[in-house]
Amino acid sequence: MAHEVEMIDGVAQMAYAGDKPWHGLGVEVSNELTPAQMQKKAGLDWEVSKTPVYADVGGEKINVGKQALVRSSDNKIMDVIGDDWNPVQNSEAFEFFSEYVLAGDMEMNTAGSLKGGKNVFALAKVKESFSILGEDQVDSYLLFSNPHEYGKAIDVRFTPIRVVCNNTLTFSLQAASKNFVKLNHRSKFDADMVKQQMGLASEKFAQYKDMAEFLSTKRFSVESLMNYYNEVFPHTYSKGKEVKVVDDLTKNAKAAMDVLYTQPGANFGEGTWWQALNSVTYLTDHKMGRSAESRMQSAWFGQNQARKVKAVNKAVEYASAA
Repeated sequence: MAHEVEMIDGVAQMAYAGDKPWHGLGVEVSNELTPAQMQKKAGLDWEVSKTPVYADVGGEKINVGKQALVRSSDNKIMDVIGDDWNPVQNSEAFEFFSEYVLAGDMEMNTAGSLKGGKNVFALAKVKESFSILGEDQVDSYLLFSNPHEYGKAIDVRFTPIRVVCNNTLTFSLQAASKNFVKLNHRSKFDADMVKQQMGLASEKFAQYKDMAEFLSTKRFSVESLMNYYNEVFPHTYSKGKEVKVVDDLTKNAKAAMDVLYTQPGANFGEGTWWQALNSVTYLTDHKMGRSAESRMQSAWFGQNQARKVKAVNKAVEYASAA
């Protein structure tokens, strides 16, 4: 299976500070790096530019009205885009963090290139955390995804991470204020506007803390837990036939049930919806998928990121009814 993390000359285009990430990839760096230094260490100090695309018709070059998005480091064509598509340079994405890092509110944590350079990301650790039940620590991060691919949006979001197992958590879609901003490439990137829309990290994190503490006080029943797992991992159909079900649970729902009491930190909030939610995030981040790279891509940007949003919403729904 092809690597989600870009490899150039056998080197993963990724850098990390502190403990090795759960995906185990990249080069270790100091947590005191500036955003620009982090960008260079991760091998992301390149730009993209637009070049007209031509068709060879009877020996004559005809402009087809499209643009090739070309990477400066190796002239790789990242994608074919329209004239109104405005690229955001990697340097702009990393510069977004400079104000926060300079003020001492954040430190650069991880940066990398996924899908052959089509998705560049930067992750900064917010210097703020809380603990559930006294010991279960959750840290706050800011994630910036900068895609060099037609149809993909710039995505800036706050992302909680549970320390005991490095599960990437997520906010509920029903949160009182917005914890993410998505921007298409039809307009120029405006960092100040994004920061204004995002608001303060501390406000978002306080909302997540309230939700997590609420889940840790509400207990599930066996019936409600099984219903929860089957809503998060629903029955699917293939060619008119239902996928195999084990004990009335789908395969992935059964897997979540299996790790409920064995996941790292299972003793925190045992029997509560906090434990149930974390069994889903642990499964998606550490067990599902064929490789660490594919799990990371899915957990942050793909199907499992959306699944975790659903898991949060459903956990709050069941806890409220408990």
